[in-house]
Order: sequence, then C-alpha cells, then structure tokens
Amino acid sequence: MSSFNRRKAKNSTSAFARTRPLGKLARGTQNSRHDDNDELIVSPPKGRHRGIYLLPNAFTTAGLFCGFYAIVMAMGQKFDHAAIAIFAAMLLDAIDGRVARLTNTQSEFGAQFDSLADMVSFGAAPALVVYIWALQDLGKLGWLAAFVYCAGGALRLARFNTNIGVVDKRYFQGLPSPAAAALVAGFIWLMQDLGYAGNELSWAAWVITLYAGLTMVTNVPFYSFKDINYRKSVPFIAIFVIVLAFVAIAGDPPKVLFGLFVLYGLSGYAIYFWRLAKGRPVSIVQTEIDTHD
Repeated sequence: MSSFNRRKAKNSTSAFARTRPLGKLARGTQNSRHDDNDELIVSPPKGRHRGIYLLPNAFTTAGLFCGFYAIVMAMGQKFDHAAIAIFAAMLLDAIDGRVARLTNTQSEFGAQFDSLADMVSFGAAPALVVYIWALQDLGKLGWLAAFVYCAGGALRLARFNTNIGVVDKRYFQGLPSPAAAALVAGFIWLMQDLGYAGNELSWAAWVITLYAGLTMVTNVPFYSFKDINYRKSVPFIAIFVIVLAFVAIAGDPPKVLFGLFVLYGLSGYAIYFWRLAKGRPVSIVQTEIDTHD
C-alpha cells in the first residue's frame, strides 16, 4: 500500500472514531451485523420480540371471541349471557399479558392484537349490547350515547398505547376500558337478574353509558394495582379477606361485581379531588424532571 493510501485510511479511521464514541461503538456492535457490501447494520434494541407466540395470543383470541359472542347474544335477546361474556373477556384480558411476561413471549404483534381485541370486547361490544338492551328506545339520544362510549373506548386505548412510557404506572389515566365495560355490562346483568326490562331503565342506562364513555377520556387518575408486590409475604388476614371476596362474588355475582366496579368507577374522582384539596398535582403524566428524580 502506498504512503498516500495509508494516510487516507488512517484519516478515515480517525474521523470515524471521532464521530462514534468508543463506548457507544462497543455497545452497538453487540447487536450488529454486516451486509454483503460490508456495511455495518445495527439491530434494533432488545425489548419486545418480533415473532408471534401461541400461548398469550390464544388468550387474547379467546377474549376477542367473548366480545364477539356478547354481541351475538345481545342480538338474540340473551342479555345476561352477553354481560357474562364481557366479564369473561375481562378475565382473559388480565391473563394474557401476565402469561406473556411470565413466559417471556412479549411481542409487538401481541401488543397490537391485544389493543384491537380490547376495542371489540370493551369498546364496541358493550356499546352495542346496551344499545340493543335499552338505548334504542331513546332514538337519536340513545345511539349517540352508545357512540360516545365506543369512541371513548377507542380514544382511551390509543392514548394508553402512546402514553405508556410517561404515565405514573401506579395510576391509569382515565377509567380503564375493562372497568368501563364492567360498569355497563354489570348494570345490564344486575337489572336482568332483578327482572327489569331494558325499556324500563332507558335513562339510567343512558347515564351510565355516557358516564363510562366520558370518564375513559378524562385525566382522572384511577389506581392501577401495578405497584403491588405479589411475591411479598402478607398477613394471614389478607388471605382470609380474599376468601371472603370469592365467597361474596360466588354468592351473588351481579350485585357484588356491579357494586365493586361502581366503587372503582367513583374512586378516581375521589383521588382527584383529594389531591386537589391537598395541593398536590392531579396529573399523572410524568415530566422529564419527575422521571429523573
């Protein structure tokens, strides 16, 4: 190699070293490869996998089926079955994410599929079920309330996906869509259990549907239970309380479940006004300063 070529190669190497710090270069080469033209290709950072995994997506598909089944049951005037199907979708939605984390099978496909399934099970299905059950007798006001709920569910899921990295994980920003669906479906299930027809409770259903739809898109904080350490030991009385809760739900599911979700649906406003009264920030969106503290 001539002296000119050696100097040119040396200068090119020095320029590359100045533009790429050694630490970053070393870290980048761990997930890199070269193409046919010997160009360096850096792989995307580790995180969600790009594959499709059977186990968590099977639970998501089952939840999607429950949402679709609820719509079919409502069309057949079996509203209690429709409400139960929505609650079953809630249970499956709580399982699929945990299964993915436990088996290390999180994927971008699974995250997107879960959001689409939630839109059907907790957005479209409750809106259509409550419309067929009670709101259609109110004419335009009825289907507008159902649409507000459906649109609120879509906006809630979209905001959750985009703000997942900047929101305090201890709280949800707005009422979670499964809890909103539980308010609507729980009311239908309870009234069916008590023997009331939908046309007798049209305005009550209208208020609950509108409340659930609008609360999903507010900034009111709702406790997420994500900071609970399930591996930590608990007192014996905690296990006994869990047993009592299961007994109460099994004894009268419509009343207990609807009552629990009514309390949860109001708890966010209690937290909001308590923070406001204490002079604490009511927003749960973390700023750059908050995230570094």
